[in-house]
Amino acid sequence: MSPFAIKAIQLLLSLSFLIVLHELGHFIPAKIFKTRVEKFFLFFDVKFALFKKKIGDTVYGIGWLPLGGYVKISGMIDESMDKEQMAQPPKPWEFRSKPAWQRLIIMLGGVTVNLILGFLIYAMVLFVWGTGYISKEAIPEGFSVHESFHQYGFKDGDIVLETNGEELENMRAVNQHLLVRGVETMKVRHQDGTEEVLSLPEDIGHTMFQSGVLEPFAIKVLAKVDSILPDSPAQKAGLIKGDKIVAAEGKKVEYLDQLRKELKGKDQVTLMVQRNNEIKQLQVAPNEKGSVGFMSFDTPKISVKEYGFGESIVKGFDFAYWTLHDYVAQFKYVFTKKGATQVGGFGAIGNLFPSVWDWQSFWMTTALISIILAFMNILPIPALDGGHVMFLLYEMITGRKPNDKFMEYAQMIGFFILIALVLYANGNDVYRWLFG
Repeated sequence: MSPFAIKAIQLLLSLSFLIVLHELGHFIPAKIFKTRVEKFFLFFDVKFALFKKKIGDTVYGIGWLPLGGYVKISGMIDESMDKEQMAQPPKPWEFRSKPAWQRLIIMLGGVTVNLILGFLIYAMVLFVWGTGYISKEAIPEGFSVHESFHQYGFKDGDIVLETNGEELENMRAVNQHLLVRGVETMKVRHQDGTEEVLSLPEDIGHTMFQSGVLEPFAIKVLAKVDSILPDSPAQKAGLIKGDKIVAAEGKKVEYLDQLRKELKGKDQVTLMVQRNNEIKQLQVAPNEKGSVGFMSFDTPKISVKEYGFGESIVKGFDFAYWTLHDYVAQFKYVFTKKGATQVGGFGAIGNLFPSVWDWQSFWMTTALISIILAFMNILPIPALDGGHVMFLLYEMITGRKPNDKFMEYAQMIGFFILIALVLYANGNDVYRWLFG
């Protein structure tokens, strides 16, 4: 099966699972408060449904358009825009007849389920598989530090010990912390053994994003070939397992970061390769990212930390909290010119999944998407749960309910905003696929 098909299946399975549970978050409190639910659908049934069956007052079904799902609650102005029903006098079983606090709970149900689900999945994954990390002991050569960070006192070969006074256990996390967690101080150990606390500007994350330097700290890895991707520039150039790259374009190379600097932005590069005590000259054509497609022998060892049942619950909550925190922190970049071009749709979400089936990765990605869905759904945009919550809070605070005509217009505007965002995000995916 092709990598594309594997990713597509994982995406469909994950979204189906999350959508059904999200809609149950609305369905269950609606039933508890004796509110009639007319439809419960996975995917949208525009014009027709792939499957539907009526049980009691509710039609359960599967639509053909996989852009989400919905529950249609009687007496509620939603995407169905059922004006005929809303023109009738309110019925006791309708949403609009229920107290504001009950309607608020119904509307918050989906987001609440997504948040709890994200936490539970993380806890399950940590309990079953533990968590992988790269310790400072696993990178004796330290980091290759981008030249833009030299001005703050960082040097090639540094090992990060602490961020904001707290020990950094996972060396892979340093760039993420810098981008979204407001790191102001970092304690490092230089290659000469001295330790130093270095200060960073408050807007370091914004500076990284605008400059495009999202990974200023790269783990030093020897430029020695272990495995080669099929049909990659490395394979076409004749590189084989065991080759050690010693120079590129006449410049000495020892580590992968040095090699990448010589490859980036060039159509063709001359490599000097040590193979069985002989030096060979090879020509390689890097891709647009400055990569040639091979893995190194010297990849740092990934340690696994295991958790007991109780520990996994505590750590799962912590994992979910920081996932939400980091996503919200990154969201501000969407409103920049550069950030807007990086917004992605289903293609970008699908690429979060691995190209080979791996249950641990599947569940970790599903938990991440669940957290993202919770945040996106609570945004105060009409047609989203957050839009309904916004108007309900207004009603509870002022004691005045927005009139139905206003709600209809707000719902229409919100719906068109969402359609525009979906088209724009997926258009970005298509553009990146066509032009790289």
